[in-house]
Amino acid sequence: MGNAEYDEYSSSMKGEKNRKKHQVEIPAAQPFLKSLKNTVKETLFPDDPLRQFKNQPPLKKLILGLQYFFPIFEWAPRYTLDFFKSDLISGITIASLAIPQGISYAKLANLPPILGLYSSFVPALVYAVMGSSRDLAVGTVAVASLLIGSMLGEEVNPTQNPTLYLHLALTATFFAGLFEAALGIFRLGFIVDFLSHSTIVGFMGGAATVVILQQLKGILGLDHFTQSTDIISVLRSVFTQTHQWRWQSAVLGFCFLFYLLAARFFSQKRPKFFWVSAMAPLLSVILATILVYFTHAENHGVQVIGELKKGLNPISITDLSFGAPYLSIAIKTGIVTGVISLAEGIAVGRSFAMYKNYNIDGNKEMIAFGMMNIVGSCTSCYLTTGPFSRSAVNFNAGCKTAVSNIVMAVAVMVTLLVLTPLFHYTPLVVLSSIIVSAMLGLIDYNAAIHLWHVDKFDFLVCMSAYFGVVFASVEIGLVIAVALSLLRVLLYVARPRTLVLGNIPDSNIYRNVEQYPNTDIIVGVLILDLGAPIYFTNASYLRERISRWIDDEEDKLKSSGETLQYVILDMGAVGNIDTSGISMLEEVKRNLDRRDLKLVLANPGAEVMKKLNKSKFLETLGQEWIFLTVGEAVESCNYMLHSCKPKSGMDAPFSNNV
Repeated sequence: MGNAEYDEYSSSMKGEKNRKKHQVEIPAAQPFLKSLKNTVKETLFPDDPLRQFKNQPPLKKLILGLQYFFPIFEWAPRYTLDFFKSDLISGITIASLAIPQGISYAKLANLPPILGLYSSFVPALVYAVMGSSRDLAVGTVAVASLLIGSMLGEEVNPTQNPTLYLHLALTATFFAGLFEAALGIFRLGFIVDFLSHSTIVGFMGGAATVVILQQLKGILGLDHFTQSTDIISVLRSVFTQTHQWRWQSAVLGFCFLFYLLAARFFSQKRPKFFWVSAMAPLLSVILATILVYFTHAENHGVQVIGELKKGLNPISITDLSFGAPYLSIAIKTGIVTGVISLAEGIAVGRSFAMYKNYNIDGNKEMIAFGMMNIVGSCTSCYLTTGPFSRSAVNFNAGCKTAVSNIVMAVAVMVTLLVLTPLFHYTPLVVLSSIIVSAMLGLIDYNAAIHLWHVDKFDFLVCMSAYFGVVFASVEIGLVIAVALSLLRVLLYVARPRTLVLGNIPDSNIYRNVEQYPNTDIIVGVLILDLGAPIYFTNASYLRERISRWIDDEEDKLKSSGETLQYVILDMGAVGNIDTSGISMLEEVKRNLDRRDLKLVLANPGAEVMKKLNKSKFLETLGQEWIFLTVGEAVESCNYMLHSCKPKSGMDAPFSNNV
């Protein structure tokens, strides 16, 4: 800095020593139990669900409690005939989709087709009572069905031992429901958040690809097929049986697939005709059944469903298998499928709630999903959630409340009581076409392209999940995706960003010099922004990174004949610090003292100040070197730079009075 500049600066700093400094307060110590209570509340009850119960009479609390766990008691008193008209149309529409999809997805899970209808009856009634989403349509989903089929199929052959396989599927559904309900009751829904958006996009896309490949068995009319789900095994199974391909089945399958895709394309182009796409699966089943019946195609290589048992869901609580040696696989399958179905169902519910400008409670949804799967497992149902395709149809049909699920359940009940014999001649190939049509919508390549443009690491996670599912197995793909997501979380924690700050001209604002290249650098002062809480996982890294920043700054200043004298750490983003972090700060201070540099802290939070005070670090540093803002810290350091020669153990920058 030249003499003229120095004189000008000295004039502007006149009287600086008498300026009052805003002292950083140390929060009052709280009793341990109170602090623990606040921590638990912030962790598990961020939405404060008990707030509505405060200062209420006992009867009102009872009513509010019933409304919390059974939302139907909240909206039912306001229900109107106009709402019912809309829900009636929506319910009938989604029933037309639920019936063929339910049968198709049950076959995908290697379960009797009738279970697909059972699973669209009882769980829908449970969700209508306990669910908080107005738009979610309950039913089975392809990905969970595939997971059940692949995971249980590794232990029990569904063809050779169908009874045991069915019992394990019901048991896995029970544990899935138990796990989901427990997450909701204990407010642990944040666990599901570890499935990032990129993970879900890749996993769903990979699972959809696997499901589509699996349908080659039905489309080509093959009797024997691999139990593996990876693409190599599936293609090997397909092309080693070319002599068993049935052209009649293939022609029928591709014709109906073309019709289903054309109906979807038409509905997407003209949203008012959403019902064309919604009715297409049921219409395909009806047309295919009539065609097979009159042409006797079952005698010419076209496989049919066969007899479906008439009647409502039989009680299956005695079929749950809790004994060795298959209990572990049932629990494992239940937890994995439970997490996946939760992630899909809650994401779907929240997306439609956002469109209609209302909120749903994720933990309440988990309880609802859990209870409908627990009850479902006792009534011959397998895993259900809120599938996107069915919920989208429900939304587009104009549903108003969860009564649309009740209407759907009634329609399925009528089907179970009266219409099941009509599905005897339904060809399996049309079910495969319905599944392929639905799965093509789950391969979201636009989302993958968006990830590539926005965040390459997210794209890597997405592709890892996709290729893991396609080339290894569904479980391995899921493990890879979750592991990469957790790795990224750990990298954020263990390798936080540290930035050099500079002054925005004509302001008291300090920002990243890389983002704002026109910022002014304060000669002799290095300002570092620590971008994360300081824990044992990143303490060593931050110590080394701070040391490197100091070395780099000193090298730059040597060429201009200046020296570095102050290091300011902006602690605004440091929400917490542990003992390893405090030890790191102590070591940084000792290193700076040896180099005749002064450590200055700016904007430390309450939790940080409390721990620094208890550890006696404040006494070591001197509270006069802790500032409320970076601006105050820079002003103080600048004053010292131009008023006295810096030295170790220098006096306080200016008055510490408030």
